[in-house]
Amino acid sequence: MKPLRLSSLDPVRMPEWRWAPFLSHAINALIPLKPEPYPVAPEFLHREGKTGSKSQPIKVTTCTWACRTKKFRQVRAACVEAGSSASVLNFVINPYHTFDLPFFGADLVTLPAGHLLALDLQPAITSDERHTKQVWERLMPIFEQWRVRLPEGGPIPEEAKPYFSPGFLWTRLHLGSEGNQLIDEVIMPAFRDYLNLYLDLVEIAEEVSPQRAFKLLEGQKRYLSYRAKKDPARAMLARFHGHQWTESYIHNVLFDL
Repeated sequence: MKPLRLSSLDPVRMPEWRWAPFLSHAINALIPLKPEPYPVAPEFLHREGKTGSKSQPIKVTTCTWACRTKKFRQVRAACVEAGSSASVLNFVINPYHTFDLPFFGADLVTLPAGHLLALDLQPAITSDERHTKQVWERLMPIFEQWRVRLPEGGPIPEEAKPYFSPGFLWTRLHLGSEGNQLIDEVIMPAFRDYLNLYLDLVEIAEEVSPQRAFKLLEGQKRYLSYRAKKDPARAMLARFHGHQWTESYIHNVLFDL
């Protein structure tokens, strides 16, 4: 089966995109699950804009890649390339609520101040060992293996803590050769490990009862509602593409449950 690919992610059109190898790896890892395209309105598949000054404008390209599988309601990647202003991959796997699975989340962001990088398997239901125990037991050794090689990313808001796991891998790296080396030698293999674990959990996941599915659905809605409300990319996207497009993109594509 050929990899699912949107023309908006053609490397010719985003030649300097830092995070292309990460998305390529994720797409290839999904192929055995026989993914199908996930519907995304044309205006969100590929959009171009400008940032910077009038005398030195910087081209901005924002693309969306999305699919779905038997157990995934939506897998989507929001991709931004804006030269020295920003380079972003936000990759999220949303499972169907009929399976007792967390979300997979990867935020890989380069800004003028440095790299902001995060990986996690995020719970749909907090304080529920049935939902989290088997995940955390397998995730924590992976987290411990990689976190010792990275600087701390800093505290997260108290209100956000229920939406992250104990294995939330979060770091800030400086621009330049040292940061690039850590991305290649730590972040990329950590990304592969987190994704491989997630896909292992997906493989053994079985459908739950209707009562359990309803509880999971309510948890997913709370999670996605919070993410939509607090999306840190909102200001950046609005600057690049306008407020109206950004709000529609956040609510109708990124967090559309």
